[in-house]
Amino acid sequence: MSRELLRRYLEYFRDLGIRELYRRPPRNDAPQGRDARRFEEPSEAPAAALLVHAPTEGRTETLDEIRADLGDCTRCRLHQGRTQIVFGDGNPKAKLVFVGEGPGADEDAQGIPFVGRAGQLLTQMIENTARREGISLLRSDVYICNVVKCRPPNNRTPEADEIETCSPFLFRQLAAIRPKAICALGATAARALLGTREGVTKLRGRWYRWRDIPVMVTYHPSYLLRPYNQNAKREAWEDLKKVLHYVYD
Repeated sequence: MSRELLRRYLEYFRDLGIRELYRRPPRNDAPQGRDARRFEEPSEAPAAALLVHAPTEGRTETLDEIRADLGDCTRCRLHQGRTQIVFGDGNPKAKLVFVGEGPGADEDAQGIPFVGRAGQLLTQMIENTARREGISLLRSDVYICNVVKCRPPNNRTPEADEIETCSPFLFRQLAAIRPKAICALGATAARALLGTREGVTKLRGRWYRWRDIPVMVTYHPSYLLRPYNQNAKREAWEDLKKVLHYVYD
């Protein structure tokens, strides 16, 4: 990383209120043999993933404080076409957090993540799978958010600089909630959390880690709405069952 790029990173995170930096120490407890891929540490995490917010020593900031810090955000170009910021929704003490890509038209209009067709499917997946597996769980019991908080134009995939600009707020949300597990919905969420460019097909079904929190990658619900993705639907349900049993059993 060049000095100029590093300077821009530091100035940006200073503006966010970040006061301390750390680099994750190497792990010496990686599984061996047949289980060596179960909890994988990405080899190339994005620069933003190496930073943590510490507002006051010994105290964890709240979601309300993070939302207030986000404010009427104009830090990247996505603010130009949005109706409103879509911060997150659900239980602030949730044991499970779902992370998607970014708001769509319905989310942009209502200010709540995953309320359109994909969101309705996600709600059905969470509640129906939990009921079938004998787990008492509603959508309101989990927390749902996105990597970027403003709707990309025409629902396009967020660009790399937009992800880097907005993902620190996602990291702060996760640090505030401290869930038992995270479910990354789609490639953009996997990229932001794991620093990988691998596709969902290769990543899904196995556990990874964001910091010390287990992460399961699966398909984004919008992908599952396409009629020709029957195998992906079955795989996504299997991924979700694995997550729910890990968190709630």
